[in-house]
Amino acid sequence: MKFISPGRIEIVGNHTDHNHGKVLVAAIELSLKAEAHPTGDNVIVIDSRGFPPVRVDLASTAKVPAEVGSPQGLVRGVADGFTKRGLHIGGFHAAAVGDIPVGAGVSSSAAFELLAAQILNEFYNGGAADRVTLAKIAQYAENVYMEKPSGLLDQMGIALGGATYIDFQDIHKPRIESVAPQILSEYKIVVVNTGGSHADMTAHYAAIKAEMQAAAKYFGKDYLADVPPRAFYGAVSALQRAVGGRAILRAAHFYEENARVEKAFKALKAGKLSAFFSAVRESGISSYALLQNCYAPEDAVQRIPLALYLAGRVLKKGAYRVHGGGFAGTILAFVHASEFGAFTETFAPVFGRENIMVTGIRALGTSKIE
Repeated sequence: MKFISPGRIEIVGNHTDHNHGKVLVAAIELSLKAEAHPTGDNVIVIDSRGFPPVRVDLASTAKVPAEVGSPQGLVRGVADGFTKRGLHIGGFHAAAVGDIPVGAGVSSSAAFELLAAQILNEFYNGGAADRVTLAKIAQYAENVYMEKPSGLLDQMGIALGGATYIDFQDIHKPRIESVAPQILSEYKIVVVNTGGSHADMTAHYAAIKAEMQAAAKYFGKDYLADVPPRAFYGAVSALQRAVGGRAILRAAHFYEENARVEKAFKALKAGKLSAFFSAVRESGISSYALLQNCYAPEDAVQRIPLALYLAGRVLKKGAYRVHGGGFAGTILAFVHASEFGAFTETFAPVFGRENIMVTGIRALGTSKIE
């Protein structure tokens, strides 16, 4: 059988999912493809072109400390997630190839997790697990076996496919609604890999989640989504003493970003291009000023800020913003066809032509294709 698992772009909704907020996400054409067959030895082997083989013996699905952060750990975590839900697991061999850049912010790890999950679902469960369940299994693998405290945006966007609005306030039953972004037909979706890896940024990501949750705990809640905005803004003075200024700014970003997700989603549905791009640009400004995830405090190179500056100089239409977790990795730009030549001429000498990735929205998420 043949399978495909795409990457994703986060259109609006930067660092909101882990506090049960709102996101607008889309699966993209950059993808991981595999041809796989079941085996009778209870061992999973994944040969990915350009990477060492991944081999996981399913005799035990318990977390192995030495595998934390590795592909082996992710596969074992996915298998453990299946068993914890009463689903079946078994061995398979897969030969995989893909064009999702690793560590660049388009969710190569989530695509890999969901590829393994989809194969196990097809071979040993008859496709019984739905897409939301597979996404949660993949998130479990990333949270526990990779020790990365991510929300559910990446896995849901990849599992569902297309462009999707998701409200995570009820994490057990997220509100999900698809949207067809037809108004973007004259624009190219461009992801620029500015350099640097997300691999060393886990502590910075964790700090964003922890500081938002610290603000929530002041009100006796675990997540900001459960704290009314009016209560938050009315307690800024007390919060300053309790959690500090940066946590307040990051929490303010959460509330304002949720509103921007709604604005962007409604604009896409209504075909209002200007309002959509306004929300995307505002999201980028807020990530820079309030969320503060465009560069790490010790980073003097600042590739993402440089890319954002150059995008602002060359783009008179469309929108651009930091993409994904931030601190290192990518920016996202919606580039009008008439400006793409100038955009490429500006970015190629600085970041490399190979790091300017033009993609589209993929209608199908992780799936069996043959």
